[in-house]
Amino acid sequence: TGMQWASLVIIGVFGGATLLLRDETFIKWKPTVLYWLAGVVFLGALAFGQNLVKAVMSEGGLELPEPVWTKLCIAWGVFFLFKGTLNLWVAHAFSTATWVNFKLFGGMGLMLAFVLAQALWLSKYLPEEPAKAPTGEPPPQ
Repeated sequence: TGMQWASLVIIGVFGGATLLLRDETFIKWKPTVLYWLAGVVFLGALAFGQNLVKAVMSEGGLELPEPVWTKLCIAWGVFFLFKGTLNLWVAHAFSTATWVNFKLFGGMGLMLAFVLAQALWLSKYLPEEPAKAPTGEPPPQ
C-alpha cells in the first residue's frame, strides 16, 4: 500500500542519512516523521470523507454509529500526532540510551494503553450476548 511505500522511503532516507553523516539525530527523527505521517493520513482522509479506521474495523463485522467512527478516527490521528511529538521531545531532551528505551518500552506501553482505553470506550457500543444457562440446567423458558 501507499503507507508502506512511504514508510520504506522514510526509513531509507533517515537511516541512510544517519549512516552517511554519522549523526544519530536523523534516526531519532524517523519515528516522529512516521507517526506524524500516520496522524495526517488518518485526519486528512477524514477531511475528505474517508474514515480509514471504519474501513478496516468494519470488515470484521464491527458496527458503530457514524459519530463514534468519526471520534475513533480522530482519536487515532491525534494519538499518532501526540506520539510523534513526544518522541521528538524525548529524543532532544534525554540521552540516546533513554530515547531507545522510551522508543521500545514507552512507545509500546503508550500503544497498549491507547488500545485498551479504546476497547473500554467501544465496549458500550457492542451488542450484548444472550445470557447462557449454567451447565446441567435447561435454558430458561
